[in-house]
Amino acid sequence: MRWQAELARLLIDPVFRGRGVPHGDGSAVVAIPGFLAGDQSLSVLRGWLGRIGYDARASGINFNVDCSDRAVDRLDSLVERVHAESGRPVALLGHSRGGHFAKALARRRPERVSCVISMGAGLDTPFDVSLPTKAGVAAFRELHARTSDRVARRGCFTNTCTCRFAEDYAAEFPSSVPLTSLYSRGDGVVWWEACVVPYARNVEVTGSHVGLAFNRKAYVEIAQALASAVSVG
Repeated sequence: MRWQAELARLLIDPVFRGRGVPHGDGSAVVAIPGFLAGDQSLSVLRGWLGRIGYDARASGINFNVDCSDRAVDRLDSLVERVHAESGRPVALLGHSRGGHFAKALARRRPERVSCVISMGAGLDTPFDVSLPTKAGVAAFRELHARTSDRVARRGCFTNTCTCRFAEDYAAEFPSSVPLTSLYSRGDGVVWWEACVVPYARNVEVTGSHVGLAFNRKAYVEIAQALASAVSVG
């Protein structure tokens, strides 16, 4: 329940009102929620992004438990549409499992992505998570195994998945796309070491896993990463 305290602290911080952080130029940011979460979990973050000058878009995910391959295909279509509307590359901001999707999308379509910001996501090892989280993953793996042949045929929700998503996630990250990885040693859900990779700008903040969506220090880093991408673009 630490996230509640982090949200309360954010709401009284000048950062929440857009003070002391660089503002945007109207470019689009797609925010992708984490495992078991939906777009509502990032509504505060999207509202703040709008206030500091970005076109913040929801991912269309209501409950992030679907097959990763199907989910990323839908996100690919969304980013294609947003990119076509704006005529500019799109920033991807992913929380937890959403960070996995953002990484895979940037690998698949680097020409459409201005930058990736990952919050509390294992960027090379997706299953370096707490035991309760592993139990949740196993439960949905079993559900998918009962309702589809994808688990048996493709190894979905495992380290041996052979879907296009898994290939994109594991492939070399494009050097043309700036990647920022925000992590906390007090995460409690994802092992923080999994968030630190040599091809990202790794930034440590204090707080909880769920609370990264409401973390005032993370918001400062998000604003700086987005502003840097805009200036480069």
